[in-house]
Amino acid sequence: MSKHSPTPGVNQPEDATDEASPDDAFRDPIEEIPGYNATETRVAILGHPIHAMSVAFPVALTFCTFGADCLYWFTGESFLARAAIWAAGTGFFFGMMAGFTGLFELLLVRGIRARAAPWTHSIIAVMLLSLLGANWGQRLSGYEAGVLPYGILMSALSVVLVIVTGWHGGKLVFDYRLGVSKGS
Repeated sequence: MSKHSPTPGVNQPEDATDEASPDDAFRDPIEEIPGYNATETRVAILGHPIHAMSVAFPVALTFCTFGADCLYWFTGESFLARAAIWAAGTGFFFGMMAGFTGLFELLLVRGIRARAAPWTHSIIAVMLLSLLGANWGQRLSGYEAGVLPYGILMSALSVVLVIVTGWHGGKLVFDYRLGVSKGS
């Protein structure tokens, strides 16, 4: 038995190296894919990524919908129910625009496509968009009747999904530097 054999009874060739480096133990095989580090945004205006700029609107409008629903529940003021239907619908449409830019980014940039995290972010975002659309759609038959109980429940769940999706998106940008411009 070789003195370098990690497991007793397992022989290794004489030309085997002493030990694998600690960095090799944590190496991701996906990093070997050509274009893995090519993560610069392709959907941008003057180097500014459109997806990152456009997600602020649906996020804010999702919180506004939930806030208006909660205030309507406590006050019964019909203005708040009208504000909630407008926030829900506008948040859904802005979310669709942000979703399309994110989808183009996902499909056009090889380094983004190669990772699992952007796909997770995308799936959660599609679930959020479905919920935003359903929340807006069920209010169309009557904005006051659409708030309680289902509207406020869907708004609360939308807020939770916005937080999870936003956390994943922020992690992609700040930790992995995906979809950002390298600058000059």
